[in-house]
Order: sequence, then structure tokens, then C-alpha cells
Amino acid sequence: MTAPDENLMIEVSTAELREITGYAVACAEPALTIFEQIRRDDPRPRTALDAARAFAGGARRTKEIRDSAWAAHRAYQETRDAGQVAASDAARAAVAAASAAFLHPLAKATQVLHILGAAAHAARAFELDAGDDRDIGAAYITKAAGLAGPTVVSVLTRYPNAPGGRGRVGELLRKLDASLRQRTTAAVDG
Repeated sequence: MTAPDENLMIEVSTAELREITGYAVACAEPALTIFEQIRRDDPRPRTALDAARAFAGGARRTKEIRDSAWAAHRAYQETRDAGQVAASDAARAAVAAASAAFLHPLAKATQVLHILGAAAHAARAFELDAGDDRDIGAAYITKAAGLAGPTVVSVLTRYPNAPGGRGRVGELLRKLDASLRQRTTAAVDG
């Protein structure tokens, strides 16, 4: 399979955006407990997930989703700066889930972050919460792959493979990306 030309526009329907966003919320939400154990009185990541969930459920894509994503991003920065690394990745998972509603139709590898970033950050949050146990993150990526329905996989394969870099989160992202793309190869070969 050849990579899409980065100058091409990719068609993504509103219904597909809703499915991708719902998938991202489902991946990010389990990690939210890590954030909320540390920052009980900080609703910003949950608010971002709630806004994304509303869009996935049929609400309009509004500025509220973007604003809540930015607020959750500030929560990520604050926990990161406080050395609360597991909580910071849990907040980033919420940011990524809200950002999924704004997947761009550009054939760029970075757009894969909108589709799979919530899962990768949630996996990293679980790893860090377990003392940097990479087996925990790998298991979560396997779980996230199982949550991805055919629409998520179909949209993902319209984009180039996940980008390089981004440390351990990037490794988790690429593992999930490869796993989901293998499904389409297996379906074609089978």
C-alpha cells in the first residue's frame, strides 16, 4: 500500500468524525481516574471528554469542544510541571479525545494523532501509574485496538502511517497504528 500524497485532501464525513471521536473518548476515559485521584477538584479533562462525547453522540461540533481541549491542555501542563507524570498523560488523553473532533482532511501523518492519540496517552498514563511498567501500556494498546470499529480503521488507513518520534507515547501510537492497519491487510489477504 502506498502512502497518500500529503497534498491530497481526504474525505471524512461528519458521521465518521463522530465515530472517531467516540473511539477516542472510550480510550481516554479509563485513564481519567488517574488524573482525578491527584486533582480531585480539577474538572477540565472530564469537561473535555464530556464535550467530545456530546459531539460523538450527535451534538454540533462547537467552539466549546476546542475551548475544553485547551483547558485540559493547561491541566496537562500543570500536572507535568508538578511532576505528576501519570496524571499529565491522562489529561493529554482527554485533550486528544476532544481534538479528535477536529481531525483535518489533510493526508499528513500527524493527523493520526487525532485518531489514536487518546489511546496512546492513556496507555502511557497507565504505564506511569504502574511505575513505568511497559507491559501495562502494551496491554492497553491491545485493548484499544479491540475497541476500534471498522469505521475507525477505514478512516485511519486513508492517512499515512503514524509519524516517528514523540518518545514512548510515539512508540505506543505506532504500535496501535500498525496493529489496526494489519487488520485491513489481513482482510484483503484473507
